[in-house]
Amino acid sequence: MTLLAGKRIVITGSSRGLGRGFALEMAKAGAKLVINGTNAEALAATEAAVREAGGTVTAVRGSVAESALASELIQTCVDTYGGIDVLINNAGQVRDRTLFKMSDADFDEVIAVHLRGTFLCSRQAAIAMRDHGGGHIINVVSNSGLSGGFGQSNYAAAKAGMMGLLYTWVMELSRYGIRCNAFWPIAETDMTQVVFERATQAASASGGQAPSPAAMGFGTPVEVAQGMIWLASEHAAKFNGQCCTFNGRKTALWTHPTEVHESFKATPWSVAELAAHYDAIETIAPYQPRFVE
Repeated sequence: MTLLAGKRIVITGSSRGLGRGFALEMAKAGAKLVINGTNAEALAATEAAVREAGGTVTAVRGSVAESALASELIQTCVDTYGGIDVLINNAGQVRDRTLFKMSDADFDEVIAVHLRGTFLCSRQAAIAMRDHGGGHIINVVSNSGLSGGFGQSNYAAAKAGMMGLLYTWVMELSRYGIRCNAFWPIAETDMTQVVFERATQAASASGGQAPSPAAMGFGTPVEVAQGMIWLASEHAAKFNGQCCTFNGRKTALWTHPTEVHESFKATPWSVAELAAHYDAIETIAPYQPRFVE
């Protein structure tokens, strides 16, 4: 399988979990990789695994929330492989708390990695891509940023922000041949273990058996990586400004935010007119995606 032959790809947060799965599978598909993580041991292990699988890889350790590290990541790809074709903004962490309990640090640190890191890495990648004739930026997002997530004010804000960045970059970067898309993976990783723990607790309380991750709509990193390979390949060359869901067994595209019930007046609306107008309109419930059929 050589769908990514010759593609020069930077994957942030790729020392473990889903990012590691992306790295291993994309290397098998022929990509030349720059991988990243903050844990030296995990990063070295992933680098060794990629090489053992026959892949070409360079590792850069550090946090994408640091501007110097973001620059180093992109420059390493350019210096080592002669350019950058794809940036995958995957680095992230969770610090789940309800709004009542979430600390300043809980909020700031999640925002720093997901949102600031995406901005910093993408800014440097866009400059390099512009100078080399184009490229592809892929933001790894979540339904939390699209439809909310209990206990995830920080994570939801960061992921929603990544979608806002994407829409803006489509406007700014398309003229340079740089495409931007989003990928919502539904995968069984360390970050999603809390979901399975809750399911196990609920099943135990009711005397039932906990469902498997697959039954809950979660794919393995290897399964979900196939979607990322497709999106980074030339098969998805027509995609720009899109958000794709994939869990190995389910795939879908998200619609863009759109206005409904548009109504214009030649003169300014009064409060009474607004009340009369909206009295006849049903409110729209927040959308919640299905993980399984």
